[in-house]
Amino acid sequence: MCHAYFIHFERSVLRRSAFKLLEIDDKHKILKPGCSVIDCGAAPGAWSQVAVQRVNSAGANTEFPKGFVVGVDLLRIAPLDGALFLSNCDVTDPATQEKLQNLLPGSQADVILSDMAPNASGFREMDHERLVAMCLSVADLAERVLRPGGSLICKYWDGGQAHQVQSRLACAFREVKIVKPKASRKESAELFYLARLFRK
Repeated sequence: MCHAYFIHFERSVLRRSAFKLLEIDDKHKILKPGCSVIDCGAAPGAWSQVAVQRVNSAGANTEFPKGFVVGVDLLRIAPLDGALFLSNCDVTDPATQEKLQNLLPGSQADVILSDMAPNASGFREMDHERLVAMCLSVADLAERVLRPGGSLICKYWDGGQAHQVQSRLACAFREVKIVKPKASRKESAELFYLARLFRK
């Protein structure tokens, strides 16, 4: 199945949030056929759908290796062919992380995705701090399940404590970049850390 078909199909069915992941992956080539992926904060499933297609976890293309996608969210996630979902689960909970490890082929992931964000409180600094805490929990998950050489994409909001996340990632990955896809609104404080080459 050609790449052009993927893009046409994806843009016809996916939400705006998926375009951000498509942009990042088109440029940096993180999601490859055969990869095992964890999608943190997966509901409503747009990023998982992109991951399923890119890593071939539904086995749609028999010419490429079959990947694996598992998503986690506090909310219910609608079923998706090619993905396993842990609905009503907290990815920051060690028990959930243990479940993920047991589900992953070889107990390891190649890629961790996080588009998580807290429910807005109306207090920007408080929301920023809560999202930083979420990002740090994703870094904890990486330490537990990410394969050496693996990658992580994590959303954060620009603010005074973002350096904590960057410092943590820089200790664990050989390469850390800040990316802002064109699909993100210009006025938005939303940014993404792209961390590559995990060193375990």
